[in-house]
Amino acid sequence: MNIGDVSRLSGLPAKTIRYYEDIGLVRPLRSENGYRAFRETDLHKLAFLGRARALGFTIEDCRALLALYEDEGRESASVKRIAQEHLTQIDDKIAQLQSMRATLAHLVHACAGDDRPDCPILSDLDVLGAKSCCGPDDA
Repeated sequence: MNIGDVSRLSGLPAKTIRYYEDIGLVRPLRSENGYRAFRETDLHKLAFLGRARALGFTIEDCRALLALYEDEGRESASVKRIAQEHLTQIDDKIAQLQSMRATLAHLVHACAGDDRPDCPILSDLDVLGAKSCCGPDDA
């Protein structure tokens, strides 16, 4: 298969496929004229990588997962460890986003949104205070 075929079948852009080749995640054969010749196994690896990336795994996690995928003697505990670490990172990110949302929701609620200049949103964002920086003495 050529790169266009593999791109269509895997759902990955050709640029991404070339990048995965550049970093050694896939190694398609090369014809005498230098064209890539993808095998069925390459397609499976690319589909695997696409799904792993869609779940937010890093390139290095993908490299480790792909190695485990190809290792028939693997221990599922190794796979689970990588997935559990990623799940913990996702949970941490969700907690950060929920905290950000709560803060922003509070600020939006506190802002009158009228024609007065006072704005708790801007006051909160100005952590140093407008009077302490950039005045005539600071310029």
